[in-house]
Amino acid sequence: MNAPAIKINKPVREQVSTEEWGTRVNLAACYRLMHEFGMVEMVANHISARVPGTTNEFLINPYGMLYEEMTASSMIRIDIDGNVLFNATDYGVNQAGYVIHSAIHAARHDVDCIIHTHTLAGMAVSAMKGGLLPIAQTSMRFTDIAYHDYEGVALRIEERERLVQNLGNREAMVLRNHGLLTVAPSIPECFNNMYRLERACQLQVMTLSCNTEIRLPPQEVVQYTNHQMKPGVRRRFGLLEWPALLRKLDRIDPTYRD
Repeated sequence: MNAPAIKINKPVREQVSTEEWGTRVNLAACYRLMHEFGMVEMVANHISARVPGTTNEFLINPYGMLYEEMTASSMIRIDIDGNVLFNATDYGVNQAGYVIHSAIHAARHDVDCIIHTHTLAGMAVSAMKGGLLPIAQTSMRFTDIAYHDYEGVALRIEERERLVQNLGNREAMVLRNHGLLTVAPSIPECFNNMYRLERACQLQVMTLSCNTEIRLPPQEVVQYTNHQMKPGVRRRFGLLEWPALLRKLDRIDPTYRD
């Protein structure tokens, strides 16, 4: 698959650092994996990754390309003030994506990757008054999840402060009547967080549709299970899985590396 509208002058790989190129490859892989696992909404939504060695620059998708079209070369580098620093495509940046991602990258220097989705299951749970329920082990991963009330399409700069305040130091947030958001110190961990959160939402929608009484575990069991799944308690979830996921992509279509 060839990515659309890439300006071929000098290869992007030769114009960025080795570290940035590695991040670009992993970010493009993350977009492709989101497509493979059905967590997409055409050209909407966004994933960003901090440019290595910087505190105020990040890479984000060109607004107008499908997730399945993303490549390492197509990622746009911008700063937290919205200035485009490098763009090899004919596309721009989604304003809502800039507002959400710049807010978190500016406030959370422990975060290198952010994923935002509008999946059906995620949007359904975002509208449930009780929020995410600890129905099963997968859900207990997110016992301490953040919530942010809907304020309309995220185009206003002033919403950034409330987004950051609601997220706090957590790694996942339900955007009420909107969708889901996860953060992490790396792209593999952030993808894993979103994959698990999406599964928890799918599980909840499926369970509630069964029209039967739900049995939830005791609170102490929920808290114990949540602790077992925190980063670093057993392992940093996502890192072990990432090489296998890249092998999956390479079998399907390795052009994300271009």
